[in-house]
Amino acid sequence: MGFKIGDKVIYPNHGLGVVEKVEEKTILGTTCGFFHLRILSNETTVLVPVANVDNVGLRRAITDEEVERLFQLLGDGKIDNHQNWKGRFKDNSDKMRTGSIYDMADVLKSLTFLAKSKSLSFREKRMLDRAKALIVSEISEVMRTTAADIEERVNTALEKCFVQKARSAQRAATRATKAAPAKAAARVTPVAPARRQARAS
Repeated sequence: MGFKIGDKVIYPNHGLGVVEKVEEKTILGTTCGFFHLRILSNETTVLVPVANVDNVGLRRAITDEEVERLFQLLGDGKIDNHQNWKGRFKDNSDKMRTGSIYDMADVLKSLTFLAKSKSLSFREKRMLDRAKALIVSEISEVMRTTAADIEERVNTALEKCFVQKARSAQRAATRATKAAPAKAAARVTPVAPARRQARAS
């Protein structure tokens, strides 16, 4: 994917940046092209090899239409939640590295939901805060509004998600309760009536 000076891009785990320069550098006898990115959250400069753009997940910021899709995803009631800490942390770390805002939304939903029932570890709490900050910063830039307004919309969408999930769980429990008597009845084997023995004459 090609970028030009002035493009707003997302660099995974760093957030929103602007391409300020494209130049060639010779390193160890090899000449390579580099994008100079200024990361907006902390005003640092990052060099990304042009040939390595796809591998590091560098991408353009999402569009207005994709923002609406993202809010639908945040509020859809579907939450991936591993009970095993090790597996959960690995999956969430992999999603954060892709740079996809939709993957980060999955991380945000699952960790926010988990935090409602238990204390997160330091690493998971940091990941949750990071996912939320990256999502809010990108949407606020795309929508040209304040981070505070976007964070409020994100929180509202998450609450909707949790309500939807609770309703789905309640419906599933109700169906299971209704189905239980039928299953129990099906397990009962009918007993054939005993034959009367004829009296000896």
